[in-house]
Amino acid sequence: MKNIEVATTSKKPIYQQLFEQISSQIIRGELATDTLLPSIRTTAKELRISVITVKKAWDELEQKNFIYTIPGKGCFVSNLTKKDKAQMMEEQILTRLKTHLSYYKTLGLSKEDLIEYIDKYYENL
Repeated sequence: MKNIEVATTSKKPIYQQLFEQISSQIIRGELATDTLLPSIRTTAKELRISVITVKKAWDELEQKNFIYTIPGKGCFVSNLTKKDKAQMMEEQILTRLKTHLSYYKTLGLSKEDLIEYIDKYYENL
């Protein structure tokens, strides 16, 4: 796990920030199969957040098959094929798109309007 940052002032829950950053690293191949994740307590201490928050992120990662646990040994990155990673990425994208797109529709934005906004702001992220 590298470069994990949490924004305590963000509206997004910290466990969700952790989940997104670690799952993204796994999908991109930055965390290899069977890589041992730091312990929940170590992660909590390093990031200065609650153990419960880290546990919630690890639980979600395991529930969505990004990691697996060996009792007494720790949590490890799952063995995922390129196809698995592509499916997982699509699931993550669609989950967020559905939420955001429905909001943009309520604002009256057309697909073309939305694409214009994306073109205008994407590079600045």
